[in-house]
Amino acid sequence: MSKTTQQLHELGQSLWIDNISRETLRDGSLAKLISDYSVTGLTSNPSIFEKAMGGGDAYDDAIAQIAREGRSTEDLFFALAVDDLQHAADLFLPAHEASGGVDGWVSLEVSPLLVNDTRGTVQAAASLHTQAARKNLFIKIPGTPEGIPAIEDSIHAGIPINVTLLFSREQYLAAAEAYMKGIERRLNDGKSPVVESVASLFVSRWDTGVKDAVSAEYQNKLGIAIAMRTYKAYRDLLASERWKKLAAAGAHPQRLLWASTGTKDPKAPETLYVEALAAPDTVDTMPEKTLRAFAKDGKVGTPMPVDGGHAEQTLDEIRRQGVDIDALALKLQQEGGDSFKKSWSSLIGGLEEKVTRLTATSPS
Repeated sequence: MSKTTQQLHELGQSLWIDNISRETLRDGSLAKLISDYSVTGLTSNPSIFEKAMGGGDAYDDAIAQIAREGRSTEDLFFALAVDDLQHAADLFLPAHEASGGVDGWVSLEVSPLLVNDTRGTVQAAASLHTQAARKNLFIKIPGTPEGIPAIEDSIHAGIPINVTLLFSREQYLAAAEAYMKGIERRLNDGKSPVVESVASLFVSRWDTGVKDAVSAEYQNKLGIAIAMRTYKAYRDLLASERWKKLAAAGAHPQRLLWASTGTKDPKAPETLYVEALAAPDTVDTMPEKTLRAFAKDGKVGTPMPVDGGHAEQTLDEIRRQGVDIDALALKLQQEGGDSFKKSWSSLIGGLEEKVTRLTATSPS
């Protein structure tokens, strides 16, 4: 087992892999990451499934079989994705049970086409949750203005939620508010307050967004500063009287999750974000390349400071260089949603092509 990944685990941070494919499930690759790298969860998104289903023939037999049932291409995709994630969820079930339900999760995202549709998102989350039939499967809902009320309603309905596409402290706090409101409504209804959730803050895209706008000294510094100020808000919230009341009633914290933690800058170390984001009571989901690099060359140093450290000084300096951080947060969230829509369109188009080819060559 990797010493460095185990050290992060002992620090109180969960390491999840940001990838899934039928090949990794079949050939034992995912099981090996669990045993050798302390991986205790998995995230997926339309871009990941686009890559997984677009190449090779691992899904062809299942595509042909489901296509003959006359289902829509979207239904076809979710049938394939749910099947993969059910198998992954079963692999993580020991971690889930050992942690009392806090860890050992996999995630499935609602259609990106619902990003501005609150009611449609609530309905899709409930339907996918029922279809997946696994107690350790999160439904991913974007933390957009339209997604926030859908998160509250879904938590109230008892559906575990991974809030995705968060880019700022303010966006995180909106997601946390939705989570707490959902739990408070459950308590008012006499229901259990235990509905797990994570709030996923995207990190590296900040630095990609300002790489041409900031000086060399501040390259690859903005994402970490945003994460540090968000972590302070997270710790402050957990220390608040409102949260203490919910915790006393039995609620579990909505854990802060670091997403987009692979480096985009070829000049930066692959382990940059993983090392900087080491923090108790958080999750870091990362590409396999980043996980392996950290296991080989990474170091676990001092945990992230609960008071935000130097984050505000860094942010002030980046503002002085002409960056409107609040405007950029909104832009990054919009671009993230658009990127998932693009991947979704490509994914559905690729599946339609496969259906046409496979049904033309396979017996009816």
